[in-house]
Parts: sequence; structure tokens; C-alpha cells
Amino acid sequence: MSAALILLFVVLLVVLAFEYINGFHDTANAIATVVSTKVLTPRAALLLAASTNLVGAFFGQAVAKTVHSGIIDDKVVAVTSITILCAMLGAIIWNLITWWFGMPSSSSHALFGGLIGAAMASVHGKWNWHVLIWSRLKMDSKTGLPVVDKITGQPTGEMEGIFHKIVIPMITSPLLGLVVGFLVMGLLFALIRNWRPHTVNKWFGKLQILSAGYMGFGHGLADAQKTMGIIMLTLYGATKAGELDTLPGWLHFLRVPDKTASIPLWIMITCALVMAAGTYAGGWRIIKTLGHKMVKMKPVHGFAAETTAATILAVTGTLGMPVSTTHTITTSIMGVGAARRWNAIEWSLVERIVWAWIMTMPITAVLAYGIAKLVELVF
Repeated sequence: MSAALILLFVVLLVVLAFEYINGFHDTANAIATVVSTKVLTPRAALLLAASTNLVGAFFGQAVAKTVHSGIIDDKVVAVTSITILCAMLGAIIWNLITWWFGMPSSSSHALFGGLIGAAMASVHGKWNWHVLIWSRLKMDSKTGLPVVDKITGQPTGEMEGIFHKIVIPMITSPLLGLVVGFLVMGLLFALIRNWRPHTVNKWFGKLQILSAGYMGFGHGLADAQKTMGIIMLTLYGATKAGELDTLPGWLHFLRVPDKTASIPLWIMITCALVMAAGTYAGGWRIIKTLGHKMVKMKPVHGFAAETTAATILAVTGTLGMPVSTTHTITTSIMGVGAARRWNAIEWSLVERIVWAWIMTMPITAVLAYGIAKLVELVF
């Protein structure tokens, strides 16, 4: 087996390691509220989250396609196994650091920052911002021209690139979580204002099991696809570079000659299972931060936060926007807490969380860039 093939398999293992870490790092997104309200035991909540993660991973491919064809311009720079390896290492390091300190940072933005930094490092000499797709009309990868409407023959006007698919959702999804969570909680308060507390807890205790499953589904849909996109990007780069030309016949399924192709079933199954396994492992440090320290919640609050966040994830996932699960559920919890009363939220903790969000992409980009340059220097 050639050195290139060995490196490729190492990279795929590192990508799956990131997926596993993503599972336990972001477990809190799906189960923090249902655990803190004591509707489910921690292990039962983990089992529910892992199961619904598994199901959600099979719905849609729009986010995966954004990741493997909407961030790095492979016409400017070749995406190599080394590029992906450095990107993943940068993201993994940051995820482990934030997990250790119990900070619910975004695995998605860690991934994007790593990709950006590694791509920039792959260009020798001065920084070349053109290696990244910042903003453009959605292009047909076969013709290299803007996608046109089948009826009118005119460009559809649909935009792609980092600005439209990452930066704008990075700003709008937390705001949506905050505002919609506030409104949903306000509506529920109006509906149940005459209910007895026992009745509220009884009914919403049952409903929160459904909303927690919905949140797990949204997490699987949003996050598993990102790693699917990375694997597609890795295999496409290896195929284009000729690294897979000598594969034995039984491994030809690894070849990805067309980056517009649908995600193969084996990639979907592998990512879904690895993420579900990581989710079941649990991320207790972050669960304590989201479920207990930020806002004290009862079942009705957990139901409102989970329903809000899961709906945002489902809609943005369908649109191919790789939105952060962490940002969405965290701000949904904030919105629900603010509807209860403004000082119900531990704002000093919120400040530390927001700083972790702000630093995620720059730090992972620098980490990946530094790792790539170190690899280049050593080898």
C-alpha cells in the first residue's frame, strides 16, 4: 500500500474522530434541558438523543454539499489529504479545550475555521484569499457557469459561499433562537396562565420527551452532514490527485470523481453511527453548563427551547446552511429564560459563552494554519 493511501486512511480516521467528539461535545444541545428538568434520566436522555441523531443524519444532503463544494475553491488550490488532516486537528484541539472548560462552543464553526486556515496554508508564499469561495452566484460545477432556471434560462440568483452560507447564518441563527424562543415562551405563558403547576409539569413533561427527540433529530440532520461533506471533499481531492488509481477492485467505492454526486450510503451510515456513538458517550461538562448553570428550567421551558432550536435547524438544514446547533439551542434557552424574567439568566456565564463563540473560527483557523506550516516544514 502506498504512503498516499496510508495517509488517506489516517485522515478518514481523524475525520471520524472529529465526528465522535462532535457527538459527545454537542450532546448537551439535545439533552441538557430534558435532563435539567428531570423529565428523563441522563442515560435515558442520551439513548433518546443518540437514536434521533442516527435518524436525523439520513435526512437531506444540502449541508454536506455546502461543506464539500461551497467553502474552498478547488480551481485555485488542490484539496489534499494533508489539508483536511490539518483542518480536522485544529477543530479537534479547540473542541477538546472548550469541552474541558464546559463551554458550549460550536463544532461547526471549529470545522469551518480549520478548513479556512488549512486552505490558506496550502498556498505557498503570500496569503491568497481567492482559495476561498466568499460570495458568488451558485455555480454549476460541470459547466462552471451560474445555475440557471430551467424555464426562463436566467440565473436563479441563488448565492453561495462563506458569506452567505456561514457568516450570515452565524449571525442570524442565534438572533432567531433568542427572539423565537422568547415569543414561543410568551405564547405558552398566555395559554397556560390558568393551569395549575402540577398540570403544567405533567403535560409538558410528556411533551418535552417529544421536543428532546425533535432536537436530537435536528442535531443529527445539521451536524452529521458536515462530516459527510468533509469525507466527500477528502475522497474527491484524493481521486482528482490520482491517489486512488491503484486501489484494489473491492475498494473502488472510495473513488469520488464527481463532487456533485450524491453522498454514498456507506458515508451516511458511517457518519450517523459514529455521531450516535459519540452522543451516547455524553458530554457532562457542557450539559451542566447549559442545563443547570445558565437558566433554571421546568418542562415547559425545556419544551419551548428545544422546539424553537430544532425547528430552526430543520429549516436551515433544508436550505443548505450549516448552522451551529450549539448557538441555536443556547440562544433559544436564553430567549425562554428572558421571557420568564430578565434576571433569570446568568449573564456573566452568557458573556463567557459568547466570547468562546467569537474566538472559535479565528483560533481554529490559526491552529490549522500553524499545524499545516509545521507539517510543511518537517516533511
